[in-house]
Formats: sequence, C-alpha cells, structure tokens
Amino acid sequence: MIKKITRSFFAIIVILTLISCKNTKQKLQEYVTTYNSTAPSFKAENVTLTTARGYINDNKIELRFETNLEQNESNKTASIKRFSDVLKEMLNKDQIPKELVNEGVQFDVYFLADDNTVFVKEIVNAETMPELIKK
Repeated sequence: MIKKITRSFFAIIVILTLISCKNTKQKLQEYVTTYNSTAPSFKAENVTLTTARGYINDNKIELRFETNLEQNESNKTASIKRFSDVLKEMLNKDQIPKELVNEGVQFDVYFLADDNTVFVKEIVNAETMPELIKK
C-alpha cells in the first residue's frame, strides 16, 4: 500500500514538474501578454504609450515607446539620452528579462516621435546587453 502511494506521489510530482517547465516560445508569449497588460501603468517622461509585439518564429520581441515629441533634431538629440536611461532602467529592473535574452530572444526597442517616426532604435541581445547596462 505504501509503495502505491509513493509511486502515485512521485508520478504527480513528475507531472507537475513537466507542466511548470516552459520553453522559450511560451516565455516569449507570456512576456508580451504581461507587458501589454501592464503597459498603461508605465511611466517615463514624454512616453504616451508602450506596446510589445512578439515574433515567435524569429525569436524576437519588439518594444515600442510612443512619445508626444515632434520629430526634429533637438528632440531627437534629447531622446537619445532619455531612451538610454529608460532602457538601462528596464534592464536593471528585469523588465526586459535577462533570462529571455540569454535564451536567444532579441529585443528590438524603438523610441518614436508623435508621428511614429523613429527617434532611436536599439537591439538588445546577448551581445549588446552588457554594454547597455553599463551606459
């Protein structure tokens, strides 16, 4: 009787362990869903909206930060510094998960003007992440 209980208990533990293990594609989908659901609470200077889009087959996530800034040279120059700070903070707070980056997921991050033209684009992957954290 004890053997049967032990076997059943062991089988349940193995099943739970297998269910709780997620592959990279599942983590990517979960990240995008979670990011978009919490996006309305994201706060950064001049950012009006942020969204994430996942590309499962490419192992890529696109993060977009839309601003209320007009596309011009002075705003572009100011945005480069501001964007760098936002990106560094997100990496340090694990809002861009190092685990996903280390598993090969690439983050294409865009800081956009009010007309959706690109101020700054940064690629976060295993090669660029250490340098971005230092900035």
